Amino acid sequence: MTEHSGRATPPKHRGLRGFVRDNGLGLFFIVTFLLALVGQAIAGHADFNNRMATDQLQQVSFGEYVATSDFAVDVSENWQSEYLQFFLYIGVTVWLLQRGSPESKELRKGGTESDEEQLVGAYAKKSSPKWAGAGGWRQAVYSHSLLLVMGTIFLLSWLVQSITGVTAYNEQRLRQLQAQQSWADYLGGADFWNRTLQNWQSELLAVASMAVLSIYLRQRGSPESKPVGAAHGATGVEG
Repeated sequence: MTEHSGRATPPKHRGLRGFVRDNGLGLFFIVTFLLALVGQAIAGHADFNNRMATDQLQQVSFGEYVATSDFAVDVSENWQSEYLQFFLYIGVTVWLLQRGSPESKELRKGGTESDEEQLVGAYAKKSSPKWAGAGGWRQAVYSHSLLLVMGTIFLLSWLVQSITGVTAYNEQRLRQLQAQQSWADYLGGADFWNRTLQNWQSELLAVASMAVLSIYLRQRGSPESKPVGAAHGATGVEG
């Protein structure tokens, strides 16, 4: 660091190593996401062609498979459940608390909190986002922007799942010489809700496990855990 007028300022050119260090968490999950997506595509392609061989139908190339509704519905049904998890978690943790969990706010902070606590309006700082200091609709939208974006992605991915799902379902029925279903009929059918609910229940169980187990268990150095020596009843404390 260099000093100027008594203030420490970060160097302007940190290089690739500095960029990776400062963004390591996001980069790690983006890279592992892409690797998992490629792995799913490879395994899904093999499974799809196995089913084609069983039905004595022509097999498809890898490029053709990733453009199919079968691949799209498998991807989108997982995406929508993940974004539902975050949408619900962001929303309910505004009001609902869990004593002893680092995943909960402090027990005295339930609700949307005051403008002073949230640094909005007259309490915004120079470093605050511009819309935090603005009034009216801009502040209202920005105050809920994370929830709005997560909810929008969830709804869009759920819509994609329903469209690609009915296409994949009808292709399977066509191979079995059965009648096609409309999109509306598919939305009320067992295939759609089986795909949807099997993902929802797993995501909700994972969140519940994290909220409750983190009351009693620890991981030294993780912001998702309380400090190792923190009391079980300490709430909203991160290590």
